[in-house]
Amino acid sequence: MEPLKPVSAPARIALGIGFFVLFIGAWALATETGFVQPLFLASPQKALAAGISLFTEYNFAGDVGMTVWRVLGGFVLASLIAVPLGLAMGAYKGVEAFFEPFISFARYLPASAFIPLLILWAGVGEAQKLSVIFLGSVFQIVIMVAVIAGATRIDLVEAAYTLGARQRGILQRVIIPAAAPQVMEALRLVLGWAWTYVIVAELIGAQSGIGHMIMDSQRLLDTGQMIFGIVVIGLIGLVTDVLFKAMNRRLFRWAVL
Repeated sequence: MEPLKPVSAPARIALGIGFFVLFIGAWALATETGFVQPLFLASPQKALAAGISLFTEYNFAGDVGMTVWRVLGGFVLASLIAVPLGLAMGAYKGVEAFFEPFISFARYLPASAFIPLLILWAGVGEAQKLSVIFLGSVFQIVIMVAVIAGATRIDLVEAAYTLGARQRGILQRVIIPAAAPQVMEALRLVLGWAWTYVIVAELIGAQSGIGHMIMDSQRLLDTGQMIFGIVVIGLIGLVTDVLFKAMNRRLFRWAVL
């Protein structure tokens, strides 16, 4: 192993799987030996059995689908507003000076703190949950995109001016192509945060979703179902992450991500 030296794809996959095997093995050892009581942590076998029961008896697939829809809905709405605004802030310093103080202020406000107000304004329906994800994502995306766009190499901009480009052409043909790979990486990171927001939103006033199931399981002290719900969130996030990386590599072959 050498610093910053990449490993082959098969080795990366084997190492990643190896950690999961060790983690599950340590989990099973801790529960099967009685080191941790089942009341506090179900064994992998019991968590898997609880998961099978959730899918076969309690329509957990519908809860998973509802949560995924909420995450994607709130995240896409936030991205449609935040990415253009972030690009404008990064490209034009006057726009940045106008928006940046408020965006910097707002991005430190926890989305969960708005849940009581959002319930008051929008009720406990889908609008409230989408709003939590939107508020938790939009300001983070704006700042990250603005920083990425603002870091565009100035020599590329000067070269474009030398070749006769106008201001609009600088934005369309220099700043956006240069920033696009890193913008997609920023969206991948914020999508992970969106899953945190949706679970928080579903813990209060929801009638469906993974967070709702976890809260019901907590009332019944069923740690197997709670752990399985958490694992499902992680698996969905892992699949989403892999798909995002694959899409980025296909769209931006010239970029090192």
